[in-house]
Amino acid sequence: MDSQPPLDFQSPEEDGALTLADYAQTAYLEYALSVVKGRALPDVSDGQKPVQRRILYSMSRMGLGFGGANGTVGAKPVKSARVVGDVLGRFHPHGDQAAYDALVRMAQDFSQRYPLVDGQGNFGSRDGDGAAAMRYTEARLSRITSLLLDEIDEGTVDFIPNYDGSTDEPRLLPARLPFTLLNGASGIAVGLATEIPSHNLREVADACVALIKSNGKLPDEELFALVPGPDYPGGAQIISSAADIAEAYRTGRGSLKVRARWKIEDLARGQWQLVVNELPPGVSSQKVLEEIEELTNPKVRAGKKALTAEQTQLKATVLAVLDSVRDESSKDALVRLVFEPKTSRISQEEFITTLLAQTSLESSASINLTMVGIDGKPTQKSLRQMLNEWIAFREITVERRSRHRLGKVQDRIHILEGRQLVLLNIDEVIAIIRAADEPKAALIARFGLTERQAEDILDIRLRQLARLEAIKIEQELKGLREEQKKLEDILASPAALRRLLVKEIESDAKTFEDPRRTFIQAEKRAVAEVRVVDEPVTVIVSQKGWVRTQKGWASERAAGGGAAPEYSFKSGDALYGAFECRSVDTLLVFGTAKDKSVRVYTVAVASLPGGRGDGQPITTLIELESGTHPAHYFAGPLGAALLLSSTGGYGFIATVENMISRQRGGKAFVDVGEGEQLCRPSLVGGASGAEPLPPATNVACASTNGRILTFEILEMKALPKGGRGLTLIDLEPKDTLAGAAAYTRSVKIEGIGRGAKEREETLEIRSLNNARGSRARKGKAADLGFKPTGVSRVL
Repeated sequence: MDSQPPLDFQSPEEDGALTLADYAQTAYLEYALSVVKGRALPDVSDGQKPVQRRILYSMSRMGLGFGGANGTVGAKPVKSARVVGDVLGRFHPHGDQAAYDALVRMAQDFSQRYPLVDGQGNFGSRDGDGAAAMRYTEARLSRITSLLLDEIDEGTVDFIPNYDGSTDEPRLLPARLPFTLLNGASGIAVGLATEIPSHNLREVADACVALIKSNGKLPDEELFALVPGPDYPGGAQIISSAADIAEAYRTGRGSLKVRARWKIEDLARGQWQLVVNELPPGVSSQKVLEEIEELTNPKVRAGKKALTAEQTQLKATVLAVLDSVRDESSKDALVRLVFEPKTSRISQEEFITTLLAQTSLESSASINLTMVGIDGKPTQKSLRQMLNEWIAFREITVERRSRHRLGKVQDRIHILEGRQLVLLNIDEVIAIIRAADEPKAALIARFGLTERQAEDILDIRLRQLARLEAIKIEQELKGLREEQKKLEDILASPAALRRLLVKEIESDAKTFEDPRRTFIQAEKRAVAEVRVVDEPVTVIVSQKGWVRTQKGWASERAAGGGAAPEYSFKSGDALYGAFECRSVDTLLVFGTAKDKSVRVYTVAVASLPGGRGDGQPITTLIELESGTHPAHYFAGPLGAALLLSSTGGYGFIATVENMISRQRGGKAFVDVGEGEQLCRPSLVGGASGAEPLPPATNVACASTNGRILTFEILEMKALPKGGRGLTLIDLEPKDTLAGAAAYTRSVKIEGIGRGAKEREETLEIRSLNNARGSRARKGKAADLGFKPTGVSRVL
């Protein structure tokens, strides 16, 4: 059987033909734009996605909005299936479930700050329960949709043909307030995503008014004071600082820390319970209960034979304070999670902190202000850009509405002026109509009427020729001419247009405003503190990366007359180092270099295994970067300073605290050149132990070719954020740095001599001073009798 010929991606021979690659690129780009603009992203003008806009317009045409003198009389709800059918048949030729899901979300008061649909029946819950089928639920428009739909027939927006050209649909809705901010939006497109939080109507309206009055020059500080932060449907508390919120609004992207709100209920006999009544966005009571269950009754993870130390520790931590939890949410209390403490003597602050730190009661809410702009392009915008673009859209909308209304007023004035002229000559008009074969032409010729006026007079009813009608016409003309003057002033004066904008925004805000639900107060993030007994320990690390701890300090036991420490390891393994520190200190693990960078990993000494066994591989406690392995180690307090050097001859000083990372994957800290590696770190000062080393005053460098250079440590530089550092020694071609050590009086140089035997030699201060120089010099050749491979501090 012949094999399939390969696809030809080269340029076609025929003119005008497309290659497969060009066609695929064009087709995917069209698809991407269709998803971005036609499905996933809201428009800055009205805050709606296309399917939402079509649902609202369709329901408006079905008469499901509010009417009456003040717009307070609601229509009778109809079956949701009828609404979905009308939307699909007229405007949205997609799946019925997608349209119904969009309708359901617009009716959920826990999804939208200002629901646009008033739903009757089961429209789901924040616990993830789905809505009832569309044949069971009913829907109508909520009252606030008047801000989106009242001006739809006043020439405010463009209409475009629907998918089959049988009718028209609005390209946008004439929103009287920026609904993009009021209800927010969430969506994922091709290469773009949006996560716009909801905001308080009164605050957003005040910001719009202030921007209009200042002509867009309102300072950021005043703008962010008017809009201090999101206002989520479920309330909760934003604990991020004002600076973090302002930065997210300024850039259009950020992440806010949101915390549940609770109260303490006192019970009989001194007992108490914690009741959570507001949850962060995207968090449900069911989710919190599942997290509590996972913490208190953990399952063995895939690939493991037993619970990990972390799971066991978390279980003990939670069970030490929590007795039980239950969900008492109901129709009257939408959120009511009750947590009972193990005993009333437990600190309430400790109880709350544990729950916040271990569950979604405290979580992050992202901000990504991406939307389709007024220019039709999908972009990420700042809060100021969003409001300014909406104001520009609203100015155009009001101007178009005013021109449309002015045309109507002028047409009506034209008609009434014709009627007024007829009423003054009523007998002659009647005679002309009775006698003339072409009464319209005769009336135009006799009284100078226009064709429009003549047609109106011929269509007029006799009752409208009464004397009382003349008075009504005069009154109506007076009112219309006053309205005409106002409209012309608005269209002629940008200042008058802005005053009208402000007046309308303030009126709408007064009608629909409500109190803020989300409380904003900066707080520190809850961190679960694992209580560790502060005691002396010795961290023992083998060359193959096995780690364990022993209580006490070996040197202290030896000084008291005890035996010198002897450590046993697996066959083929040996001691890398024994670090005397405390149980509250930190173990640093330095990996081998990859992509010209060395990562540093952090492990708490308290989490290391103890006892007399071989310990545990360090790779089970960290997430080592692929293609690397552990190279060096150090354990000590946060304030301990280390000299970090690379085989390329560069180095710098950093503290343990500088290198700490909360991630198991560590962080990149040391930059190295191509083919270079990190040398063994050397203690500068600040370590603990029975006899801690004094702060170092000098640095000794040794190259693999046997050159040694010493200089004062004051010539070194501290780099808290890491990097490559300064040149320590000027290396000759093909020479590398064997190691660098900080010292006060002596260092040990290790190497390989004849017959591949390991050698070492301790150099005291006198010998080291013979190689004295300035940093970055070549140093002096030393007759060691072996090739150096490392340098370590002795004293």
